[in-house]
Amino acid sequence: MPFKSISGIPDLMHHKYVIRDGGSVWTGSTNWTDDAWSRQENAFIVIPSADLAAAYQQNFDELWVGGIVQNSGNFDDEPASLSYQDHLFTVRGMFSPARGSQISELIGQRITDARTRINICSPVITSSEILKALVTRIEDGTMPPGATIAIDGPQMSGAISQWKQNPRASWKVPLAETVLASGLDAAKPSTPYAPGALHDYMHAKMVVCDDHVMTGSFNCSHSGEMNAEIVLDVQSSPFADECTTFVTAVHTRYASSTAHPV
Repeated sequence: MPFKSISGIPDLMHHKYVIRDGGSVWTGSTNWTDDAWSRQENAFIVIPSADLAAAYQQNFDELWVGGIVQNSGNFDDEPASLSYQDHLFTVRGMFSPARGSQISELIGQRITDARTRINICSPVITSSEILKALVTRIEDGTMPPGATIAIDGPQMSGAISQWKQNPRASWKVPLAETVLASGLDAAKPSTPYAPGALHDYMHAKMVVCDDHVMTGSFNCSHSGEMNAEIVLDVQSSPFADECTTFVTAVHTRYASSTAHPV
């Protein structure tokens, strides 16, 4: 089978997906590494949909032919209708970098509009749109009961440290500190990155707002907007229930941790 490396121009080729026989997609946050399967929290989702597979194939062909990240994902996937646990639901793919800013804006808007639940897994939360939406809900006292945010402690700490040293990004620091002081977050005390170190990060990327789930390879980050990434946008109450169970279990696992990025 031929293979090809995709140059990170201007940013990472960060996808994790497989298209099978044009009829299904395996996608999520899981890299195909030993640490990803055994030491990290990840999501792996299988969607039997030729319609969705065609969108992923279009994205794959862009990268394969063009050979670079830049401008990939420059199309809009129309929602497909499927069934999950005998309930109809809709699903579509959104690809960055071409739709990166729209992805962050959509997640921010879903957080703003949510009435029954907000549950998030993301190694870092550095997107300004998402941070602003979270801070508004926190300061207004309108977070739904049971809202949770699970992050990776060292990675988030590293992002905040970088902002403090960068005058153009330092305005984000109080936003992040408000989120991290809210009592909503749980930070995994993973092994900080170093050559040869374990990669045991909290690596799942999943946002549940009411009956909407946004999951895939996309961190809730500014970098995610510029990388080659995928967000699977699903509207399904039963699927949202399953994802909430997963996200809250991750949060519970690290809620008592003493390691905290603030």
